[in-house]
Amino acid sequence: MSQHLSEQEIIRREKLAKLREAGIEPYPAPLYPVNQYSADIKAGFTEETKDAYANVCVAGRIMSINDKGKVFFIKIQDSKGIIQLYVRRDDICPEEDKSYWDNLVKHGLDLGDIIGVTGFVFITKTGETSVHAQTLTLLTKSLKPLPVVKRDEEGNVFDAVTDPEFRYRQRYADLIINPEVKEVFAKRTLLVNTIRQFLNEKGALEVDTPVLQSIPGGAAARPFITHHNALDVPFYLRIANELYLKRLIVGGFDWVYEFSRNFRNEGMDRTHNPEFTILEWYTAYKDYFWMMEITEQLLERVAIALHGTTDVQLGDKMISYKAPFKRISIFDAIKENTGIDISAMDEAGLRDVCKQLHIDVPGNIGKGKLIDEIFGATSEHNYIQPTFIIDYPVEMSPLTKKHRSKAGLVERFELMVNGKEVANAYSELNDPVDQRERFEEQVKLMERGDDEAMFIDHDFLRALEYGMPPTSGIGIGIDRLCMMMLNQVSIQDVLLFPQMRPETFTEKRKTVFDYEINISSKYNKVFFLTKGPKTFSFVVRNKEELDFIVFDVDSNSFDKRASMSINDNFEKINLLNEEVNLFDVDFIFENEKRSNWKISKSQFSDIDELSNRFKMFINS
Repeated sequence: MSQHLSEQEIIRREKLAKLREAGIEPYPAPLYPVNQYSADIKAGFTEETKDAYANVCVAGRIMSINDKGKVFFIKIQDSKGIIQLYVRRDDICPEEDKSYWDNLVKHGLDLGDIIGVTGFVFITKTGETSVHAQTLTLLTKSLKPLPVVKRDEEGNVFDAVTDPEFRYRQRYADLIINPEVKEVFAKRTLLVNTIRQFLNEKGALEVDTPVLQSIPGGAAARPFITHHNALDVPFYLRIANELYLKRLIVGGFDWVYEFSRNFRNEGMDRTHNPEFTILEWYTAYKDYFWMMEITEQLLERVAIALHGTTDVQLGDKMISYKAPFKRISIFDAIKENTGIDISAMDEAGLRDVCKQLHIDVPGNIGKGKLIDEIFGATSEHNYIQPTFIIDYPVEMSPLTKKHRSKAGLVERFELMVNGKEVANAYSELNDPVDQRERFEEQVKLMERGDDEAMFIDHDFLRALEYGMPPTSGIGIGIDRLCMMMLNQVSIQDVLLFPQMRPETFTEKRKTVFDYEINISSKYNKVFFLTKGPKTFSFVVRNKEELDFIVFDVDSNSFDKRASMSINDNFEKINLLNEEVNLFDVDFIFENEKRSNWKISKSQFSDIDELSNRFKMFINS
């Protein structure tokens, strides 16, 4: 694949060749014995301690070069900051032969190169702590220039690189040129480690549960679907780890937790990402009142670890994580913000309220989702300081224990901070009969077209039948908590590599597939991957060669699980070059209601035509 190189990139490649011609390896293999870092040197060096810094070895990326002829002032950036190097020709080349200086220092170095020096620490006449270099080694030649960030003499940035497209797609460059971004992710790790230490001190056991699951349980969300070749069955990427952690409570562990990577095939915005990190823990013999108290303790601990105080700046607001947090029921919260009491309303009444408040809601959702829509549209954004929204209606919470004293409600809370949900917790439902009935209600919602309704997990029901002790559980969104604790306005700013559309590196390529797919077997199965209100995706699998073709198609309505057979012979398809041969297809769709749709012996000359024919067919 040919590269389109800028003038600077061409010049750097020419320098690379000249360095090698001069016998200087631009990517040496041996380890480099770094023994000091910039921040440690600046913090520790004084006249009294200078003997400890008489023989240092530092390495880093060149961020600036000041050429004074026979002396170079070079600033390098290592993992802890920036330090100045004083590089003198006669120190680097003490003999008569100065070719190493000329080839490397004078003509071979560029901004972005990674170098190492040995020498001693001193303070310049201008008062800057620096390393006087006695040897200099090129460790990595940079072939792509870094974006220029302008700073004043005090180091303040006044022309930062802020383009989100560049920063998120090339996070490696973002981390180099924006040290404050690096600090955010260092603090993210501190946040996670603080939580882990808090839980370990209290005797909780960290565990691992499956990411690939046969049933996407534990939350109301649309899953990503894949295919397990060895077992020849569809699997789902985890949307929650709740049901597996509860199985461990059944098995005799009293307190388990997991930092898990979950996946939900839903929207993306400033506070949502389809791939996200969540902490879930479950504790036997506790309830949601206890969980509120320990959540307050945890967030106080995290705030102090990050900032030394429970007061945390978030935009123009000061958020206080000092306990106790406000508590208010979801019905009282809606009444507080709208003046409308919906606590005794049925589904029809709730739909009337939605019309009155100009809230557009789908026709296929039930009472619980309607209440959730009303709360989200009218109330959620008003709870800036940490607030527990408690006592949800049973229709909203299929995994939650019924309230001990309030009919029709469950013992659940959501923690709101800055108008967003940060945590969700329950007194867990441990009645297997009640749980089965709740799952069956979810199936009815699924049949109405609710693509976020839960599947029935029969194995989990079997586990409950053995007996699960009274338990409280919580899920805390780590990404969103990082936003709140680290003063970030977008979830992408606390994710090292947020999801983005793949880049197109060649003009011809219009698909994420970059390999040939050969389909030659007589019979193939097509599995539906996922569906939404207006779309579905499916994959064609070649049973002999275990290859896949994935299509995204508009549709009116399909059940979550469907299958179809292809009874014909596909020719070779090369998706990379979009050279698609003619082939005949006989599609038969089957959904759970045993309804059938057919396309008989239709010819398609390319993938786009095939997709369009599906759209026309489904919408007819």
